[in-house]
Amino acid sequence: MTKKGVSLPEPIEKARGNKKPKNKTATSAQNPAMKKKSTSQSAPARRSLGEGGFFNLRVLIGLFVVLAGVFLALFGMGAFSSVFAQGKGTKNISSTTNQASPGTQTPDVVQLVGPVRLDKDLRDLPYVAPKKEFEERVLTRYPRGTGETGATEAPAGYGTSGLAYVQRLLKNLWRPVPTMPPPLLTFEGLGAAQACACAPPDSDGDVGPNHYVEAVNVAFNVYDKNGVSLAGPTTYNSLFAPLTGTPCSGFNDGDPFVFYDHLADRWVISDFAFSSLNGPFYQCIAVSQTSSPVTGGWFLYAVQHDSANPQWLGDYPKFALWNNPQPGGAYIFTVNLFFGPTLGPFEGVGVFALDRGSMLTGGPPNPVHFDVPIAGLGDSYSMVAATFRTGTPPPAGRDAMLLDVDSPFNENTTLTQVKGWKFHVDFVNPANSTLGISVNHSPNALISVNPFVEAWTNATGFTLVPQQGTSDKLQTLGDKIMTPVVYQNRSGTESLWADQTNILNFPNGPTIIRWYQFDVTGGNFATTPVQQQDWSNNNDGIWRFMPSIAVDANGNTAIGYSASSSTMFPGIRYAGRLASDPPGNLAQGEATMFGGTGSQIDTSNRWGDYSMTTIDPADGMSFWHVNEYYATNSTFNWHTRIGKFNFVGGPTPTPTATPTPTATPSGCSWSAGPNLNDNVGGVRLVGVFFPTNGKFYAMGGRSSDSPGSDFTHPFEYNPATNTWTTKSATYPDTQVNNMACGVLTLSGTPEIYCVGGSAAGQTTATARVFFYNPVTDTITSLTAGDNWPGDASGTILPGGFSVFNNKLYILGGFDINVASTNQIWEFDPTVGVGSKWTQKVNTPEGVMYAPTTTIGNIIYLAGASDFQGGLVVDTTNSFSFNPVANTIGSIAPIPRATGETRALNFNGQMLVMGGGRVSPNPSSEVDIFNPG
Repeated sequence: MTKKGVSLPEPIEKARGNKKPKNKTATSAQNPAMKKKSTSQSAPARRSLGEGGFFNLRVLIGLFVVLAGVFLALFGMGAFSSVFAQGKGTKNISSTTNQASPGTQTPDVVQLVGPVRLDKDLRDLPYVAPKKEFEERVLTRYPRGTGETGATEAPAGYGTSGLAYVQRLLKNLWRPVPTMPPPLLTFEGLGAAQACACAPPDSDGDVGPNHYVEAVNVAFNVYDKNGVSLAGPTTYNSLFAPLTGTPCSGFNDGDPFVFYDHLADRWVISDFAFSSLNGPFYQCIAVSQTSSPVTGGWFLYAVQHDSANPQWLGDYPKFALWNNPQPGGAYIFTVNLFFGPTLGPFEGVGVFALDRGSMLTGGPPNPVHFDVPIAGLGDSYSMVAATFRTGTPPPAGRDAMLLDVDSPFNENTTLTQVKGWKFHVDFVNPANSTLGISVNHSPNALISVNPFVEAWTNATGFTLVPQQGTSDKLQTLGDKIMTPVVYQNRSGTESLWADQTNILNFPNGPTIIRWYQFDVTGGNFATTPVQQQDWSNNNDGIWRFMPSIAVDANGNTAIGYSASSSTMFPGIRYAGRLASDPPGNLAQGEATMFGGTGSQIDTSNRWGDYSMTTIDPADGMSFWHVNEYYATNSTFNWHTRIGKFNFVGGPTPTPTATPTPTATPSGCSWSAGPNLNDNVGGVRLVGVFFPTNGKFYAMGGRSSDSPGSDFTHPFEYNPATNTWTTKSATYPDTQVNNMACGVLTLSGTPEIYCVGGSAAGQTTATARVFFYNPVTDTITSLTAGDNWPGDASGTILPGGFSVFNNKLYILGGFDINVASTNQIWEFDPTVGVGSKWTQKVNTPEGVMYAPTTTIGNIIYLAGASDFQGGLVVDTTNSFSFNPVANTIGSIAPIPRATGETRALNFNGQMLVMGGGRVSPNPSSEVDIFNPG
């Protein structure tokens, strides 16, 4: 049935296996007081002697003898091989022979609802209040004790020796001057007053080409990139209200996660929901229908955390983007599983892969789900999947990867390993999917790292970090790898970057940031890190915690985090290193993003539960960080701050009042690449970037103007190897010059669609449409019913062209040797034969061979050829086209007449690359248009 603006499908059960429920029953129907969302992990299944019970030495000895016999028997059968593999040592078990074979593991059944279309502007959604909030209970892998311990920072003679105190002062005097640039921009994010009187905020966020979206415990907000609020705060109850029949429709409970899918120009928002601790427990997921998180609408989904065990709560969900399996890739998320009615015991980790390609087009998520039991985890929990933004995408077929560290029963335990998992996902044949090794999904690799002590204690509230002006301390969540785990492929070298909070001189501190770079080239984990460091800023005594790491397109690394001490309010800082710096050191030092002016006064002192650092996809170089702070000493009155910085520094750019094109600024540079087509070269072809595999494709074209010189196969450029390859697929005809091409997605599969074209030396043109699949290297022609109507005469070539919202737009055209044309046509690959084309408003003048690109929701055209007096001439014709409103807009004309070239979107600006044929053209000038 259909509600206004919302289509509602029936609930679907995705059969992924035959896992049987545990049939656990609740011990209490009452919900214990917990703040809206639980923060991390689990209550224990075992008790210490101090927790009660009787102790009998003779019984213990007898039991030991019996267990020893059982142990020896099991050991002889190899029953403990996977357990011992998780102990101390340097063993790496990542070889393909130890990866579980397809068909040997059974994915679990997943109950879900969706997709549900939400075709509304966020600003038009009715307000649905969040659930009542209060201090949430922390869930940990094991119990963390009953008494508060851990001294605050103190002068010599109190927890620190006089010599150590003097040494600290000397280090402060001789600390290198930091070169980390200050922030380019900071602005206020959501606060408790706008969201909820709750703690912690769960501050999270990501940046896209035109927006920053921040998520906190009960709501999210959309900003432009200057910090102006565009929509929100919007509660998750409002966003997910259409998911009727699930707790997502009105019982959202926090642990939010938001990220930008840079491959598809889409947004993903998620949190979990439950109406009571008896369950069921669901993950609520929204995928934007377009690039606009405000106006474009959403596809909504509800995925149950564990359908076989509906009373299992999935806590602390973390998401990642992966481009495999081809062609559509996966959205991967993990949760810590607890028996909900009693908030424990800990049951394991749930790992999900969702069918990204299907979800981008509003299709089912087809989840592949495994539960990793305690037998496969050991002392670990909170697995984090790797995601990527910069560098070359993971190679086709590369399995997803996850990292984890132990969270042992006892505090102050020295650890020496990071665990690695490989997740092979097959949406076509889910039974072929595998996670880790054996039916217990044990890790594929144990990576030996420098010894460390995690930053947690058996103190009440799990607290350690001191604050100025109060004896209350803060939690660090220092028993896990923090989000994100960053994958980067630079020139074929594949790495994972990760961080966590550790502690020196337990429990006196301070806490520090431990970060790593792991080599995973070829999809295998190396036995030791490429580099690692315990970042303490030369032991300056400040407590650093709640980190989040990111790596820019040049391989430079930065980590944003919280910082506090007994003489300092909790604030937000970041530190970084250049790719050229010596390994194992954040050599650029530290900068302050925003200084706190208050401390959190509270009995449990929840902080975080996480922060987030991401890279701006518009330039690949700017870091954005969101984190928590307090403005005054108070309870449940947190604030968040969003900031931007990079390794160049400088003032915040200010858009001009009237956008105007400018010539290329100094400082830009070009570097030579390999020659196309065995040095033959080519003209009249279309260059297309294919995000799925990170390669470029030259479609159509010819080697000269002579008849018969038309190319018959696509050419592929691989940035990782800096090489060109001629593909095997063959074009359907020789009319492949001056085509209009772009990447569009149909049924979750991205393809390169091409329209029109002519043969060398001919005055006729084709209207046919075909698509090329670079993954399968195949070309498919559409039927004649889908031919381009703009070439009804058989003599018209496409003019400018660009993709917006999974549709290809053709602006103008060239009636060969007659005139330019002014029609705009929209091509939608998802509709039926004969209905794919829609004519839109006309262009202000005839345009052909026109540089055109999409920025945000607008298509811009600057410079175009025209046919005058029997000649092709260059013009300064420039305008914009709004595909949603179907209107033409005015922009400043390009400074020089040009045409017969391309435009591209870089950093939210249009770059027109040389072009033209009338003297003084052709030109090597690059003109840049800033929409403002």
